[in-house]
Amino acid sequence: RSTMACAEARLSRFNKLGDPAKLREKRIAMCVKLRKDQKNEHIMKRRTITLSSLSDKEISCTSLEDIVRDVNSDSIPSQIRGCQAARKLLSERDSSINEIINAGLLSCFVAFLSMDDEPTLQFEAVWVLTNITSGTSWHTKRVMDHGAVPAFISLLSSPMLHISEQAVWAVSNIAGDGPMYRDVLIACNAIPALLACISPDTPLDFLHNLAWTLSNLCRSKNPYLPGSVVQQMLPSLIMFLHLSDKNILSQVCWAFCYLSDGENNRIEVVLRTGIIPRLMELLNHEDTYVVIDAGCLEVLPKLLRHSKSSVQKEAAWALSNIAAGPSKQIQQLINCGLFAPLVELLRSGYFKSQREAVWVVKNITIRGTMDQMIFVIRIGALEAIIRLLQVPDAKVVMVILDTINNLVMAAEKSGETEGVCRLIKELGGFAHIEMLQNHENVVLRKAASYLLDKCTEVTTQTESTDQRR
Repeated sequence: RSTMACAEARLSRFNKLGDPAKLREKRIAMCVKLRKDQKNEHIMKRRTITLSSLSDKEISCTSLEDIVRDVNSDSIPSQIRGCQAARKLLSERDSSINEIINAGLLSCFVAFLSMDDEPTLQFEAVWVLTNITSGTSWHTKRVMDHGAVPAFISLLSSPMLHISEQAVWAVSNIAGDGPMYRDVLIACNAIPALLACISPDTPLDFLHNLAWTLSNLCRSKNPYLPGSVVQQMLPSLIMFLHLSDKNILSQVCWAFCYLSDGENNRIEVVLRTGIIPRLMELLNHEDTYVVIDAGCLEVLPKLLRHSKSSVQKEAAWALSNIAAGPSKQIQQLINCGLFAPLVELLRSGYFKSQREAVWVVKNITIRGTMDQMIFVIRIGALEAIIRLLQVPDAKVVMVILDTINNLVMAAEKSGETEGVCRLIKELGGFAHIEMLQNHENVVLRKAASYLLDKCTEVTTQTESTDQRR
């Protein structure tokens, strides 16, 4: 058998992780679940805010019949009372959305949106409609069919801040429901109206809602967001990226993740904004989970494959810092499919980028679980770093020797020493390490001799046992 065939057989014998194709399917499913969880979290926040924002003065328990009567009344106080009772009902259970729609109240709520002389009624009506648009796509469509979109967009410029902010919530719900509804918003000039809400005086909570809305606008594809609209939004997204609020950073990172999805020309638009230094700064922030949970890692595979060596290097450097964190962070790197482009970089990237990529692998051998290390081996990282033992940079070679030694020590703890050492040998590791025993660097020579002796002892003992059998 060929050397690589032996290596593959070795991997299949000691690997406990299972079939690679099934593992890939599992990782994809995990990523999908993470996205769904993120979307569901937004909905829960909306509901929580709705419930916690109710007046301390209890709205009396009102039947649907009472709500219909009050909303259709000619009395403003009664209409307000009806809207309040409706939004309380909507806050308590999802099934009430259908009840409100079937009662024929949507046209009344939409009509109330234009009553600028009655801001309380206006606010209650937009709140009710916001909760309805938080339901299914059909619920959102029913609101739109009653002409609510132009009214929502008009309310974005309301002098009453709480009304404007509630209108942003409604627009965001619609934007997150798919490209068709998103394009309706764009056609109604929602983008300029939303961007006009952003100013140095805008409260932080309001900015968070605006960032979430812009992210929802970027989310949908088939078709993607038009390039002209992206250009309109980029200055505000870049501004948001330089704020320190965790919620805003999370939303804007998702936005850039969506914008960079698809063809290379889309990620080029993002790269030309000059956000990479800030993105890398965030990825190396003490609060790394903020950016990881935001989906920022999904941008990085394309950065690792970028034609510019400086971009490759920065991306690999950021990943090495994330890999230096707990095993949970390392698992995020695996789940997001970052190791395939990382191995490509180790095999054929620019040397400065490869140097940073080597640190990613080393950090995993320090902080990762044995299963995570086996995954990294199986995807080709061990073979790639063994080939780099030939580079003239003594520091890089030393890092690789440390990495291989870490793998062997981890294997000792899990009873996989023989499998790992034989794999190192079959991948050409012994030959390269043996040559390093003649290196001019004394420390490197000693490290190579120590590692070779350790691995050789294990494989020799095993071979002797096999021969006696």
